[in-house]
Amino acid sequence: MHMWNDFIYSVGDMFQWSFQFYDQVQNLFNNFLILLGFFGFGYWMNIQHKLNKKANVSFKAEENVGWYKEENKQLK
Repeated sequence: MHMWNDFIYSVGDMFQWSFQFYDQVQNLFNNFLILLGFFGFGYWMNIQHKLNKKANVSFKAEENVGWYKEENKQLK
């Protein structure tokens, strides 16, 4: 029983030691991920805007009937 307690306490000490990393980093890593997400979203929207300008398919539903059946048809 004594060995089991030593094992449990050593695992607990290991977790406390490993989480001391967060005391040093604090919230910087989370802020970095949030900023990376915002910049990534902005980049993605910029690329999507450029691709939408190149697309030749109208966004109006009534104009899109059968457009996929004819090859090389330009809708705009």
